[in-house]
Amino acid sequence: MNAAAPPTLDHESCYRALAARDARFDGVFFTGVKTTGIYCRPVCTVKTPRESSCLFFGTAAAAEAAGFRPCLRCRPELAPYALQENLAHAVWQRIAAGALNDGNVERLADEVGLSSRQLRRVLLQHFGVTPVELAQTQRLLFAKKLLQETHMPMTDVAYAAGFGSVRRFNALFAQRYGIAPTDIRRIQAKEKDMERDALVLRLAYRPPYQWEHLLRYLSGRAIAGVESIQEGVYARSVRMGEIDGWLRVAHVPARQQLALEVSASLAAHLMPLIARIRSQFDLDANPAVIEAHLMHDPLLEARITAMPGLRVPGAFDAFELAVRAVLGQQVSVAGATTLSGRLVRHFGAPAETPFASVTHHFPAAARLAIAEVREIAAIGLPATRAETLRNLARFAVEGGMQVRPGLSLSDVVSRLKSVRGIGDWTAHYIALRALRYPDAFPAGDLGLQKAAGTDGARLTEKQLASRASAWSPWRGYAALALWMA
Repeated sequence: MNAAAPPTLDHESCYRALAARDARFDGVFFTGVKTTGIYCRPVCTVKTPRESSCLFFGTAAAAEAAGFRPCLRCRPELAPYALQENLAHAVWQRIAAGALNDGNVERLADEVGLSSRQLRRVLLQHFGVTPVELAQTQRLLFAKKLLQETHMPMTDVAYAAGFGSVRRFNALFAQRYGIAPTDIRRIQAKEKDMERDALVLRLAYRPPYQWEHLLRYLSGRAIAGVESIQEGVYARSVRMGEIDGWLRVAHVPARQQLALEVSASLAAHLMPLIARIRSQFDLDANPAVIEAHLMHDPLLEARITAMPGLRVPGAFDAFELAVRAVLGQQVSVAGATTLSGRLVRHFGAPAETPFASVTHHFPAAARLAIAEVREIAAIGLPATRAETLRNLARFAVEGGMQVRPGLSLSDVVSRLKSVRGIGDWTAHYIALRALRYPDAFPAGDLGLQKAAGTDGARLTEKQLASRASAWSPWRGYAALALWMA
């Protein structure tokens, strides 16, 4: 087994998973085939190679560093991430979102709270590659994805994937993959002609996936004017920096993928945008691991059995979700939804989209930070709640919603609770859905206390927290199972 491979899997285990084409291991490891020089996902449909011909790697970057090139059939760039709660994987996700597209390792290390030497050591230890090697692999795989799934001009592909020049992109692509970028496009163009007025991309997940349950949860909390959920499709307005646009997400169960349609205006921001969508729809969860742990509790077993593949709905924008959480304090879900729509109409900017019900962008934190309390309260809020929203907006403007990789859940909750008006319930809810801490658990939630009780009795917050301790580190998924029940 290679040093870069997952430490919990040996060579024999990986080969068994490969031979079975086990989707649970998709993204957990990659197979390098010595006889072909190609590396594949465990779910690849090609004939299973001999075990003696296989090498196993924990990341695509490690496979490419060993001299293998990606399979054109199973497409390693589609694999879900091997999501783990550690610093190395948190850095990896930032790099996948384009954090090193400018090549500034020192800046990334400073954001993470390490020296560049420490950052290099962490990635070498976990993935067997340097930050630059990891970033190069992510950029090349992302460019390959754009070439195979869109008709973007070659120059736009190069810059969207974070390359500083087309010449550098062409040279590195040919050097690493032994094929010209135009040849990749020529192969795909024979298979399908795609729409040109928008970009359509495919995002894979590990099955099963409870798309209907996730949409049902989001539907009750959709922000009027900003989000729309109709006929099994999620749509919303998007603002990335100074660029406006829109997106639409649909489920493609036959392929175990989501189809993401994005306005062409957002082409330059595709890497961070896709990272947000993967987070919002929890595409990197491994339901087999999570459910195996939670089903030890009889309270959760029946609920999880009835809803296999349950995901924790995230948020496209952390500040937007945090505002929605504050609006939900001490009111019903429907009441909070009404308030969020009023907030958008009063403070949001108009948006141009092809969806009749998506008309605005969510209010910017900078706009709410300078608003008068009485102006915010005019949407139907108590003055204290309006002041909390302004406090939260100022907190966000100062960078409070940007969490450094490796920061513990308790530190994040304490940081959020430093905002006057935000208590433990709101902090855990924001940590769970917006900041993606899977062990966040709002034990003060009345619905959870009722769902966890027996014979109609409601647990106290302390009793619920005590019982939930056995569900760690997946308490957030337990919360969803109870909420959905």
